[in-house]
Amino acid sequence: MTAESPENVLFVVMDTVRKDHLTPYGYDRPTTPGLDRFADEATVFEQAVAPAPWTLPVHASLFTGMYPSQHGADQENPYLEGATTLAETLSAAGYDTACYSSNAWITPYTHLTDGFAEQDNFFEVMPGEFLSGPLAKAWKTMNDSDALRTLADKLVSLGNTAHEYLAGGEGADSKTPAVIDQTIDFVDDSEEFFAFVNLMDAHLPYHPPEEYKERFAPGVDSTEVCQNSKEYNAGAHEIDDDEWADIRGLYDAEIAHIDDQLTRLFDHLKETDRWDDTMVVVCADHGELHGEHGLYGHEFCLYDPLVNVPLMVKHPDLDAERRDDQVELVDLYHTVLDSLGVEGGEPANPGDDAVGLDRTRSLLSADYREFARAENDDPGQRRDGEYAFVEYSRPVVELKQLEEKASSAGITLPEDSRFYSRMRAARRTDAKYVRIDRIPDEAYRLDADPEEAENVADADDEAIAETEAALAEFEDAIGGAWTDALDTDVSDDSVDQMDDETQDRLRDLGYLE
Repeated sequence: MTAESPENVLFVVMDTVRKDHLTPYGYDRPTTPGLDRFADEATVFEQAVAPAPWTLPVHASLFTGMYPSQHGADQENPYLEGATTLAETLSAAGYDTACYSSNAWITPYTHLTDGFAEQDNFFEVMPGEFLSGPLAKAWKTMNDSDALRTLADKLVSLGNTAHEYLAGGEGADSKTPAVIDQTIDFVDDSEEFFAFVNLMDAHLPYHPPEEYKERFAPGVDSTEVCQNSKEYNAGAHEIDDDEWADIRGLYDAEIAHIDDQLTRLFDHLKETDRWDDTMVVVCADHGELHGEHGLYGHEFCLYDPLVNVPLMVKHPDLDAERRDDQVELVDLYHTVLDSLGVEGGEPANPGDDAVGLDRTRSLLSADYREFARAENDDPGQRRDGEYAFVEYSRPVVELKQLEEKASSAGITLPEDSRFYSRMRAARRTDAKYVRIDRIPDEAYRLDADPEEAENVADADDEAIAETEAALAEFEDAIGGAWTDALDTDVSDDSVDQMDDETQDRLRDLGYLE
């Protein structure tokens, strides 16, 4: 590496990858030998916390430096607006910027790609011209109408729902080499760059290329295992130990495919003498549950397999070591600005909120998480950096699918359940407290109970009490605690108000009969 700060940033998100399935984090299967080599020259963070358990709000936080309640991008308001993005700031500072992904949430449709000079989305059901055309304008109009909000939620959920129902064979995985190819072309044509990549292989459904399936799930037919998490969560489908083993094998195969493709990208940077002058960030936006706590997927909870995510950063100011101190993915926004020497904070559009560089949130700073020195109104800067905060608003799209699966099996979901709940959590390395608006709160001593098996919310425990107090402070700063349960109605009444063309499009995508 050079002694100076790198001129470039490569930011990689491995969508839906839990850290305990990665070789650098001690997994006993060789899923990621490439990342294992990368870890030898990077800082490996053991306690990195995502601000939410799913893609849209996490990426909005990465791109704005805000918590979900601040930027407002979530399923009930599924687009980012009124906030200047990291790409807008870096483009204005003269950097070449590009975003390549196979995730339909990260598109012009949601405004997450605002500011990227080059962008492409390889998700086959939502091509770029569809996302930026008339239907995108119609979607914005629908979101501005309370009567059509439920429908708009569905339209923008294609990354998680149409992917699950429509992808098959190697449909999802075949996009990853194209993402890497286009990233390589962009890097080769750039002087100073910020390249953002999201890889969707490990998101349901799992249909890995045959080479990887034979290594990690030999003999498993991916069309015969349960690939619909809503069927399991609704109680409409049981999964035994053998089937879970098959599912995890397919998941491992998908991760191995990611690893090979990332290794190809890293090798190219080395071969073209760009490696030493590039800061490289590799993380997951969230993890996945495979039956833990009776859940499948990444909805309806804030357990650690979802929110304690892998994070590895290569930068000359960071030692090649393992760190046990807690960090937040929100901090990466500031770390990128700091690495490239950009202060930020200038609105890209009149009225935008724009977060400037705060070195108490930069991994590269000697003042990192010394929040007593911060000079802003960041609601997460509590107790001098000891705590991380996670938010999860009501997952309306997942609820509709869950209700349909339950109904088809003759099951009625209880309204007072985690499925209809909003949640917020405060976490430190030894304790977590989760506030839930419909069921009793949850708390865990992570040091003694890393599997989060025993809820100690009502216990007389000093660490739990301190963590709950930190959460209360965060809630006060963010606008108040979620205590009043929202209406459980997630009906389709608004469909009748749509024009025929839009209804036909929803029918093609599997939302209507």
